[in-house]
Order: sequence, then structure tokens, then C-alpha cells
Amino acid sequence: MFEFSPTRSKWEQIAETVTERITTGELHPDDKLSEVELTEEFGVDRKTVRKAVAALRDARLVITRTGMGSFVTHPSERGEQ
Repeated sequence: MFEFSPTRSKWEQIAETVTERITTGELHPDDKLSEVELTEEFGVDRKTVRKAVAALRDARLVITRTGMGSFVTHPSERGEQ
């Protein structure tokens, strides 16, 4: 199970971990982020995962398509080369 720091909110730490996975290439463009899998992996409430996904969306690292889920964006969609 994931070790959370008690000094920061869990959603921030989840968003940071997923961001790292995206920037290191562990997660690729068009990979789907499963809220259920993230909830199980981090041992948190779905509401916490949704807040983390919202932060990733605000950072343009993921895009959410209604009825389909959230997907990792392409670097060009993030303003990267």
C-alpha cells in the first residue's frame, strides 16, 4: 500500500504520483486512468481520486471524456514538444 505523508493532502500526493508516471513514460498518451484501480491502489475514497484527477485535468495531463473516462493527453495537448 502507498505510504502517504501526513503533512500533505492525499489527493495532492496521488496527483503527484500519477504526474510522475506520465512524465517518466510509465503512463503513455491515450492510456486510461481507472478511478477504481487508483482507489484500490492508494486505498482511498473515490472522492479523493476524483479530486486528484481534476488536478491532473487542470494541469492538462489528462482529458476526461464523458461516459468514457480519463485519458493521458499527448505532449502536444499539454503544450510540450
